[in-house]
Amino acid sequence: MRALSLEQANTIIAVTFATAKKERCRPMSAIVLDAGGRVKAFQKQDGASMLRFEVCYGKAYASLALGRPSKLVLQKANEKPLFMQSIENLADYPLFLEGGGQLIRDEAGEVMGAIGVTGDANEMDDICAIAGIHAVGLRADSDFFHDPEQMRALSIHKSPPLKDPRKPARSSGKTARAAAGRNGARNRPGPQAAKSGP
Repeated sequence: MRALSLEQANTIIAVTFATAKKERCRPMSAIVLDAGGRVKAFQKQDGASMLRFEVCYGKAYASLALGRPSKLVLQKANEKPLFMQSIENLADYPLFLEGGGQLIRDEAGEVMGAIGVTGDANEMDDICAIAGIHAVGLRADSDFFHDPEQMRALSIHKSPPLKDPRKPARSSGKTARAAAGRNGARNRPGPQAAKSGP
């Protein structure tokens, strides 16, 4: 198994933070674990709140423990709570069941470690984590979604594309104009109703 180097781990975190700055995220914390779940690197930005090490670790460890991004571990917990209760009893360390944990894979898909990121919306934690992984030429699970055979061989579970939840959904100009037309028609005074009675 190819080992994750300290230089790679530090670069992953640096690019995660650079992406967070570009995306105007709140203060982030990030951890990189090796394939055995041991800490390779951790950093916490100024202004990040307490327990960020524990949250980051729990996200990355959850990804390693179940072989999938931590948001899919949360999905598994919702679908099979007794299974996840048993897993948590067996695990050496606590699992934190939120998005922001991503497996770090080599080009062939072998797991080299995991990253856990916390500080903003779960989707932004994931977006920043994946940017960090890509910065060192490595891959996240989503990089294999185009190849169903490889996904099956690597036991990768597909999830919806990541989107910034802070940005409103875009509507086409035509739709926006139609909505404005409807609103205008609603607000225009119409003919007065005939009065009844004396």
